[in-house]
Amino acid sequence: MIRISIIGFGNVGKYVYEALQAAPDMKVCGIVETPNVPVPQGMNDLWITDIKNVRDKGDIDVAVLCLPSRVCPDAAETLLKMGISTVDAYDIHSDIWKEKSRLDAVAKEAGKAAVIAAGWDPGTDSVLRALMEAMAPRGISYVDFGPGMSMGHSVAAKAIEGVENALSMTIPAGAGVHRRMVYVQLKSGADITKVTQMIKADPYFSHDETHVKQVDDITALFDMGHGVRITRKGSCGNTHNQIMEFSMRINNPALTSQVLVSCARAVTKQAPGCYTLIEIPVIDLLPGEREDLVNRLV
Repeated sequence: MIRISIIGFGNVGKYVYEALQAAPDMKVCGIVETPNVPVPQGMNDLWITDIKNVRDKGDIDVAVLCLPSRVCPDAAETLLKMGISTVDAYDIHSDIWKEKSRLDAVAKEAGKAAVIAAGWDPGTDSVLRALMEAMAPRGISYVDFGPGMSMGHSVAAKAIEGVENALSMTIPAGAGVHRRMVYVQLKSGADITKVTQMIKADPYFSHDETHVKQVDDITALFDMGHGVRITRKGSCGNTHNQIMEFSMRINNPALTSQVLVSCARAVTKQAPGCYTLIEIPVIDLLPGEREDLVNRLV
């Protein structure tokens, strides 16, 4: 059994726990949360209030990081230096290579492995884009997200000074262009004009058309549904008009969590270093014997 610790027990952490309960080859051996978070009923035996004490419940093979992207690299570095492999769903696309390179050096020195950006985009969608490009090397791909809630963007908006709660909806405009609809519940005395300026300046939003709207209660709008459509039009050799498409409609944190759990399995099979999903054999994500998987899936 692969022994897992969950780092963070918000939306993603709770779904990771559910996915681990269903995994035939994994066992939850600890949940790390801050002291101000109440211990859920029946979880006292798993609860840990300091990441430095992650081994309090026994040896750990892999730590699954269910934290905001901006704190994931530092947490992963801490855990790798403790001799624990890590998996995270870091989603700031422009910084993935920088953070991967940083963690690669740490992981190799520690003799452990890490998987970064192990969600569905970046993550499994990255694998699909790579496969489509292999099938049609010359061409163009479009990725259209939503309509749906973006967890990373919502967390980023919520972190803005003066924001009590936030929900960021991604609305596809087509051909890979997106509109961000950000609904904010403000703290007393906060200025919506100032909050809007700070949200639009944040790297999560600065590259897209962003609209910020003040509401009285975010909970009335909350919906974890999301989706994606990936389309590629390209050529195979000199044969043009090769068109391929993938689409899905999903519960955002549930799918992110399942990918994290599958990557927690895969990370135990990798040499020391830090990896993205396109660098990991797909078969390593699955439980079972290699011969059985090949016979069933090939």
